[in-house]
Amino acid sequence: MNGHVLVTGAAGFIGSHLCEQLLDDGWLVTGIDSFAPTYETGQRRALVDRLQSQRSFRFIEGELVRVNLDALLPDIDAVFHLAARPGVRSSWEDFQPVLDSNVMATKKLLYAMVRSNVEARLVFASSSSVYGAAEHFPTPETDLLRPISPYGVTKASAEQLVTAYVMQYGIDTVVLRYFTVYGPRQRPDMAFSRWISAALIGRSLNIFGDGSAVRDFTYVGDVVSATIGALEIPADTYNIAGGSPASVKEAIALLAEMIGIDVQIRHLPNAKGDPGRTGGDVSRLAAVSQWSPETDLREGLRQQIEWSRQRSSDR
Repeated sequence: MNGHVLVTGAAGFIGSHLCEQLLDDGWLVTGIDSFAPTYETGQRRALVDRLQSQRSFRFIEGELVRVNLDALLPDIDAVFHLAARPGVRSSWEDFQPVLDSNVMATKKLLYAMVRSNVEARLVFASSSSVYGAAEHFPTPETDLLRPISPYGVTKASAEQLVTAYVMQYGIDTVVLRYFTVYGPRQRPDMAFSRWISAALIGRSLNIFGDGSAVRDFTYVGDVVSATIGALEIPADTYNIAGGSPASVKEAIALLAEMIGIDVQIRHLPNAKGDPGRTGGDVSRLAAVSQWSPETDLREGLRQQIEWSRQRSSDR
């Protein structure tokens, strides 16, 4: 057994993959999740049920701001803080839950770590949304943070909270900025999930804008390996990016080719808060670790399409 880790957001897209890998690696894992009704609660509960079939996994259901962290943290060797309320577009209309989940919950966790006097490393999952309209591509971690959505503002604010606690209390922390994560179990509101689901039943694909937007798509397995690897690298802020940016048009063309259909595209107005381009410079992480993205877009899409087909046949 490697030790005992706490994973917040354990039932989510990335969190569930992370918990599985940690268990496979021999960790004792305590997961926390509130099953916020943002998407398919049944799917997430089924994932937790499967995780709970392993004796080395313990699950606590509840909102992070209400869970008794003081009773948990003294036995924890590392904390992976992935819990958040996602959604760039939805954050414009429904901001309070985003603020509570992304900022207030992070504040509570940080304060609990100080109060418990634990020496656990904190790995904080941030987002490329903190860069907003970035100045440089690929974007280095030194670029000015200028988020262009309420969601991005909350993630940047949470990063600043983490920095304040690091400076004042010396919490051992790594911040990871994830770039457009995709793969099996991706949230149904995210682009590839929507497009694959529509394509498999012959419906048109809705895209925001003209399809020229570029994203640095990052496969969830690569994100998980980088996140676990964050336990072994110097405390700092690092980009986690896929290394092969593609435009929306290019991604849809690849998806259509792989599914073997002609897709019909319905163009919607540009979405507020979506940058025209994202791309992460991962040279800082490469300098201190052996990590690099191993899954290219074609292989990652193949796995997500296969998962989506299997899920449809199981219904």
